[in-house]
Amino acid sequence: MSPQQPIQPGQSQQQGLASGGGVGPSHYGGVVGGATAGAPPPPRASTGPDFAFLGGATAAATSLTAATPTTNPSTAQLHLAGRPSSPSSTFSRTAQLSRHLQPQQQARSYSNSTHSTQDIMASPYSVRKVAAPHTLEHRVYIEKDGVPVSPFHDIPLYANQEQTILNMIVEIPRWTNAKLEISKDELLNPIKQDVKKGKLRFVRNCFPHKGYLWNYGAFPQTWEDPNTVHPETKAKGDNDPLDVCEIGELVGYTGQVKQVKVLGVMALLDEEETDWKVIVIDINDPLASKLNDVEDVERHLPGLLRATNEWFRIYKIPDGKPENQFAFTGECKNKSYAMDVVRECAEAWEKLITGKTASGGIATTNLTVGHSGNRVSPDQLPPLPQNQELPAAPIDPSIDKWFFISGASA
Repeated sequence: MSPQQPIQPGQSQQQGLASGGGVGPSHYGGVVGGATAGAPPPPRASTGPDFAFLGGATAAATSLTAATPTTNPSTAQLHLAGRPSSPSSTFSRTAQLSRHLQPQQQARSYSNSTHSTQDIMASPYSVRKVAAPHTLEHRVYIEKDGVPVSPFHDIPLYANQEQTILNMIVEIPRWTNAKLEISKDELLNPIKQDVKKGKLRFVRNCFPHKGYLWNYGAFPQTWEDPNTVHPETKAKGDNDPLDVCEIGELVGYTGQVKQVKVLGVMALLDEEETDWKVIVIDINDPLASKLNDVEDVERHLPGLLRATNEWFRIYKIPDGKPENQFAFTGECKNKSYAMDVVRECAEAWEKLITGKTASGGIATTNLTVGHSGNRVSPDQLPPLPQNQELPAAPIDPSIDKWFFISGASA
């Protein structure tokens, strides 16, 4: 047999599996190899800088300029010439902290606050980092007990038998700008930074927001089917796992598996595709017992849903694109509706993983889905590169600019 070759960043499932040689599933031409042990889970997650939500607080509409959220704002303009704004020291400190904070994890137990005293233990997932963040080669693999798994296919959607607690994969920590996502076409679907025209993608800061407002990620074992038009949104799915906005107070980290409960859902219409945004709360958050449906979010976190709607509506404007639109006039649908969306996307994934729906280039190799034709054993995978704790590569200072969008308000 030929020697195993480590998985390389950007490697497709066929390339990765075939690199080992030997005997394996005929669909991949045969593989051999053994998974190497993963890095231990990082230490405790940091709360980072936090917000206190006060009833009646609003932000005023702003002008059409762009400024860096530091004490020395840039004079770059978005549309019209204008005077750069000097943001407050609070926003400056938030921007600096969110840029440099390295959220971490501690293995811990989670309690289900809505189902008597049942305890839900955090699964023994860990992350393996390859190359430096903010580089084309950077990948974050997820492992369970030292064995690499696919965050798309191997992590269960539901964390309890009642199917009231769900697993969420954090792709983008709150207040960060790098657009990270589960890779659909690479072996084991690692998390990587999105690339457009050969350049790494970052979201812009639309005042008063800094990066993403929440821990942003996806539900495993879900898929928004691009072959199906939703009867109410009148648009097809966006061909991605179901997006999730986790609104708890802790700043997560890329690759973290959180246990959450669903509160509501918004239907973004992005380039004529339905792009659901499910609103959830970490079940270990101090507010988790008080947040059980969408109306509770406005009661306890006033303004957050409005800011979420605005963020998705305007975040592409600094890149020269028009406002995004919403179905349901931007309304955040309730928990019951959101759970229906989750179930629909879970059913779509089931058809994808079993081959009833054409994969269209999506890597469906997995280690746990018994009824999938693309299931492999750990010893059939090429070894992952060793975990690399490397500092993030420098980014263009323009990523820190604030863009002031006319008519926007928090």
